[in-house]
Order: sequence, then C-alpha cells, then structure tokens
Amino acid sequence: MSDFNAEHNRVVWMDIPVKDLDRASKFYEGVLAITVSRESYEGFEFAVLEHADGNGGCLVPQPDKTTHELGPLVYLNVAGRIRDAVAKVESLGGKVSEPIHPIGPHGFRAIILDSEGNRFALHSKTDA
Repeated sequence: MSDFNAEHNRVVWMDIPVKDLDRASKFYEGVLAITVSRESYEGFEFAVLEHADGNGGCLVPQPDKTTHELGPLVYLNVAGRIRDAVAKVESLGGKVSEPIHPIGPHGFRAIILDSEGNRFALHSKTDA
C-alpha cells in the first residue's frame, strides 16, 4: 500500500477469501482490468490485486470462509495506535477474535468483531 493510503484512508486493505486461487485471479483480473500477481509468504500462496495508485487487497485461499457471514476481510487504518485501538474493542461492545500479530513486511493486524458482530481487521505498520 502507498504511504498516502496508509496515512489518509480508513480502509487500507482487504482479504477476499476464495475457493480456487487461479479461477478467482482470472475473475478479478478480467472484471477489474488490473494485474493480479501470485505471491507466497512462508509457504502460503495468495494473489495480490494491483494497487500502486490506490487501496489494495489480496485473494486468499480459504474455501471455508467464502460465505456471506465471513466473506471479505476489510482492514481499517489505526496507524501508530493499534494497541490502543484493540484495548478499546471490548469496552465498546466488541470482541477481539485474533490478537495483534505481524503480517510480514506489511505491519500488524488484529481481527475484531465490532459491536454489531461484523468482522474487521485493525491495521498499523507499527506494533504501537
């Protein structure tokens, strides 16, 4: 993601669960008219949606999560204050589903359920 997006946008990334990575890559390339590149991190295969000039996302092989209850995972920007944001989740009626954890060179995230039961990722480039 670009520095502009990391500092100025609320939505900074999304994970789209897919059943078939090749089929989904072709779909998003064709429909969005962008490049979708296959990548690997620690043996995990995924595909990244082109995002040099805007917000991005990736296709993640998770066949068990391609339901309307789980669906895409939207990352919300809490730049430089992820610990503070996660600390407030439960007191505001939400739940921490996955605590803060690194996502390689892309920073840190925590998966939360908001006060209405919606699933989101909180994202920061730093673990602060």
